[in-house]
Amino acid sequence: MPDLREMKRRGDKIAALTAYDYLFARLVDGAGVDVVLVGDSLGQVILGLDTTLPVTLDDMIHHARAVRRGVERALLVVDLPFLTYQVSREDAVRNAGRVLQETYAHAVKLEGGSERTAETIRAMVEAGIPVMGHLGFTPQSVNVIGVKVQGRDDGNRRRLIDEARRVEDAGAFAIVLELMPGELAEEITAALEVPTIGIGAGAGCDGQVLVLHDMLGLNTDFRPKFLRRFAEVGQAVSEGVGAYVRAVKGGEYPGAEHTFE
Repeated sequence: MPDLREMKRRGDKIAALTAYDYLFARLVDGAGVDVVLVGDSLGQVILGLDTTLPVTLDDMIHHARAVRRGVERALLVVDLPFLTYQVSREDAVRNAGRVLQETYAHAVKLEGGSERTAETIRAMVEAGIPVMGHLGFTPQSVNVIGVKVQGRDDGNRRRLIDEARRVEDAGAFAIVLELMPGELAEEITAALEVPTIGIGAGAGCDGQVLVLHDMLGLNTDFRPKFLRRFAEVGQAVSEGVGAYVRAVKGGEYPGAEHTFE
């Protein structure tokens, strides 16, 4: 966590990506990312759900344990899923502690910046649990706010700035800013001592995070404005599997070089 704050001070950008299993975690970590996030976005990209809401704490722990085996150097952060920290501070501390105990992750992430959420963050930090915040579009509130850019009007802009300061004051070591105008994200970033990590929030944040399956082109139907595909792995997989099917059906595989004497 201190390393991220030092990166902000130096002006070094923070590169973060999600991962949900051992093999991808090993590749992502080896490629040099600073933060690996086991996101509750696994609901959509791994479990095939429409939202993150049905994801359970056991789901997160199961995948985070696998990811931890592949991460040797990056900071590992795990999302706390819906209703694991909203009911009471006691439940929140217990559930966050369970994540750290059972996965060996370094920190947890939770959404929101209300007074109540800030008190929850403060309770976790006092218990020795590092917390990353998350403001702007918060997927666990999708049924309330919808899927849209946040902070475009003056009232919501002021609210997000206040929430960012509140989350920082509560002890969060970094804050994800999702789906908000670039100027607002830049203003929040300049106002905070802790680093911000953007997704759909412009270049003014201290770092960026994307969902691995989206940026690799595996999630072929997802094409939001903020997403840049850095590879077309989905297309390569389709072509590779198609070639395999044709080789098997045509009797070309396995050949003599693949057969034991």
